[in-house]
Amino acid sequence: MTDQTPHTPPEPDEQPRNFVDKAIIKVSNLLSWLFIATVFISFYEVVMRYAFDAPTTWVHETASFIGGSLFIVGGIYAFAANKHVRVVLIYDAVSCQTRKYLNLVHHIVGLAFAGMLAYASYSLAKEAWFTPWGELRLETSGSVLNAPYPALLKGLIFVVLSILVVQFVLHLIQEIMGLRKNKDV
Repeated sequence: MTDQTPHTPPEPDEQPRNFVDKAIIKVSNLLSWLFIATVFISFYEVVMRYAFDAPTTWVHETASFIGGSLFIVGGIYAFAANKHVRVVLIYDAVSCQTRKYLNLVHHIVGLAFAGMLAYASYSLAKEAWFTPWGELRLETSGSVLNAPYPALLKGLIFVVLSILVVQFVLHLIQEIMGLRKNKDV
């Protein structure tokens, strides 16, 4: 006798599914320490501004860059750890076999979407990194600091979206292999 209903939501698989997911999780866990660095430099700014009346020119822009970068990487981390947002209204109400087909559709649509975003981000990154005649010149913020943070963020977005494409391909292959294995049994 069990106390579970037939439509109990599945427990998400929190284990990385492949070597790329494992690497993303490991690197992301290390990068997450940069959130603490952002808190410290923001605290430094507050102390300098209000205790010594000597505001900095670099803290706000640097903290925004670090935070933005970490949130960009957070997307591939969530997918690698299977903690991404999903609409479970239909997913939880169907059989295990139907969930496998829904996963297949999810990975195909996700791959197409990530591929289009990666392609678009390539154009933005290229414009931010190179002049129209091909010389390397990073786009800067135009502030007093004038850091190349916009170019670096656009480059990071392209790299992360490219990694997301690879993740979708690997996950799609695993879904197809899982369906094949079930058909052979």
